[in-house]
Amino acid sequence: MTPFLIGIAGGTGSGKTTVANAIVKRVGEERIAILSHDSYYRDFVDLPKDIFERQNFDHPDSLESELFVRHLKALKQGMVVETPIYDFKVHRRAAETRRVEPRKVILVDGILIYAEPELRKLFDVKIYVDTDADIRLIRRLKRDIAERGRSVESVVTQYESTVRPMHMEFVEPSKRYADLIIPEGGENTVALDFLFARLRELLGD
Repeated sequence: MTPFLIGIAGGTGSGKTTVANAIVKRVGEERIAILSHDSYYRDFVDLPKDIFERQNFDHPDSLESELFVRHLKALKQGMVVETPIYDFKVHRRAAETRRVEPRKVILVDGILIYAEPELRKLFDVKIYVDTDADIRLIRRLKRDIAERGRSVESVVTQYESTVRPMHMEFVEPSKRYADLIIPEGGENTVALDFLFARLRELLGD
């Protein structure tokens, strides 16, 4: 059968990964492939320092969405793809890639996946995880410090200069395209139960 594409969008730190993990647990790891829009950031390491420091990583243009679209279309056609691996510490793609084989369900996450029309229309189900801004900021602080070697000051500066403005311009408006909005993400068991019931129906389980 043609792979079934599920999109999970929402602001930074909204809980997309928690929802994705819940879906994987329910659907079964052997039947699902996961791709992240974050893997498709463009290389920025060769930019002059003054330009690099002003780079807006939260604008849709910072991602190579056209390649992402080609990969998702290939997976829907039953083909194997080699997806990029992005190193956020040096802001460039690694030399190696990650092999992704088509599965019954393709799970895609990213803050901007519904802001791109060509990407948006590929999904069979579009989920938006809606979480308060203060909680999202705290989660982003913890993640970027622990996983990306960032300082508190640099995370806050980026949040104020690009993350929040781009969220208001691109991410929040894209919520209107969602089929299901899940407040508080993976903590919302009622919404997840509705989602799982729909998935069982669509997948013939």
